[in-house]
Amino acid sequence: FLLVPLPSVPPPALHTCQGLAPCLPEEGQVNTSGPRLLLATLHPASSSSTAMDRIFSSLLLSLLLLLQSYGVCGAPPQPRGTLCRTKPTDLVFVIDSSRSVRPHEFEKVKVFMSRVIEGLDVGPNSTRVGVINYASAVKNEFSLKTYQTKAGLLQAVRRIEPLSTGTMTGLAIQFAISRAFSDSEGARVRSPNFNKVAIVVTDGRPQDGVQDVSARARAAGIEIFAIGVGRVDMHTLRQIASEPLDDHVDYVESYSVIEKLTHKFQEAFCVVSDLCATGDHDCEQICISSPGAYKCACKEGFTLNSDGKTCSACSGGSESALDLVFLIDGSKSVRPENFELVKKFINQIVDSLEVSDKQAQVGLVQYSSSVRQEFPLGQFKNKKDIKAAVKKMAYMEKGTMTGQALKYLIDSSFSIINGARPGVPKVGIVFTDGRSQDYITDAAKKAKDLGFRMFAVGVGNAVEDELREIASEPVAEHYFYTADFRTISKIGKKLQMKICIEEDPCECKSIVKFQTKVEDLINSLQQ
Repeated sequence: FLLVPLPSVPPPALHTCQGLAPCLPEEGQVNTSGPRLLLATLHPASSSSTAMDRIFSSLLLSLLLLLQSYGVCGAPPQPRGTLCRTKPTDLVFVIDSSRSVRPHEFEKVKVFMSRVIEGLDVGPNSTRVGVINYASAVKNEFSLKTYQTKAGLLQAVRRIEPLSTGTMTGLAIQFAISRAFSDSEGARVRSPNFNKVAIVVTDGRPQDGVQDVSARARAAGIEIFAIGVGRVDMHTLRQIASEPLDDHVDYVESYSVIEKLTHKFQEAFCVVSDLCATGDHDCEQICISSPGAYKCACKEGFTLNSDGKTCSACSGGSESALDLVFLIDGSKSVRPENFELVKKFINQIVDSLEVSDKQAQVGLVQYSSSVRQEFPLGQFKNKKDIKAAVKKMAYMEKGTMTGQALKYLIDSSFSIINGARPGVPKVGIVFTDGRSQDYITDAAKKAKDLGFRMFAVGVGNAVEDELREIASEPVAEHYFYTADFRTISKIGKKLQMKICIEEDPCECKSIVKFQTKVEDLINSLQQ
């Protein structure tokens, strides 16, 4: 063998190599991670050829190990890190502390504010933060000029106490316009370089008008986010918030889950140059970044769909055979309009499968106070029929017996009599929006002990400890949570890839396949 160091050449910023396949650079990209090696061999035409072949095989195995330890493309994996910085912003929280907000709930609001602040670049020339506390009257807790460090802001937030009287939301917004966002309180002159943002958090119907004063605030260049909790009046939130309303109005069932909105606001204030590195993209498999933009690609064996974002997953060959059962919470807390979103979530995943007798089969079970099989595995032979059956599913609208539903999955859904195929991987996707009213531990453990691959998806008031208990190992890759039903499509995109049965790159046949590729490359070099 002759190992010749070559000069650094451009590698991909984010490669698409599969398993142990060699990775080649793309045009215009630069490798700063170290030299590459050119591998060549000479086979003497003598009786020692067999021995040389054995030596070649041994050294090739060493090369495989080297590639695995150093990184598939000859470069160590690059950590993602925190590549987000926040645009300079004048941010004012407008917080409802009326008597309907209990003391322990107000503490949750303070945690939410603290989490958002922790993700900001705080300073006199970057982001400034103020807090307005309101009930029947308005209290300026601290202004934009009061604290210039993150530590000072966090300490001040911890000291805020609820006012516990009425709900004068309009008065609080007027105070924000005339006082909180004034020059005297530390607000900066309106400019494209600075954002002015107000985050309004309320849990009830205001005792004054909000429509006109909110319009004046928006006209003054203030971007308003409206967060509603519990029995809030949704019409009021829409009157307060900036356009587009889908991006500026948020609702959570209770204060116990308001902290889940933290990530949304950290992203909202983020100025991103590498959208792929921060995960702020819609690519299902591979994201290729360019300054301020990105394009999507697919792994080897997958094709990019016409939407330019998703890939045709689990296609081709018997290796993609799969028995998949959805276990869907139909309790009354889901609400009819959200149940329609759940059905779209199911069909989103079905779209990514190759449905047939020899590939993917899909079953559907709905549960509330009881369990109802909507259709068993194998009843429908194509995606069109499955999606039509999902759309026709009627909403049960009762309790939340998740443990009973898991037991049904084990005893019935994955039984041969209900269409399950022996030796085919079994996958269960459990969707719930609240705490189970029965015991789930034994059934969740049994499902995993039987080899079922279990995914847990929670929305709203779902209990994350229960989701983790249902999910297979590694738990972080098998459970998902979102505070808002409107965002479950993002979870669907992640699940499309995770339920795919992929080839193990460490299996013998994969290594042999790679060895063949390398031998062909060496033979061409010899010639």
